[in-house]
Amino acid sequence: MTVKVIEVVGESKNSWQEAVENAVRDASKTIRNITGIEVRNQTANVQGGKIVEYKADVAIAFKVEGSTEA
Repeated sequence: MTVKVIEVVGESKNSWQEAVENAVRDASKTIRNITGIEVRNQTANVQGGKIVEYKADVAIAFKVEGSTEA
């Protein structure tokens, strides 16, 4: 099986978990066969001493169509 990995950034006004979920949901709109993710980094934008936006760098792995099982 051949797996490809791409890196995307998810964003949320509410939490890092939601930022990760948004990244996966958005990627799944155009990528089939997602098999796993790795959260590589979490950051946030701050204004007035409060977090106003959460961001998560997410590596998304997916099976390449036409590849065979090893």
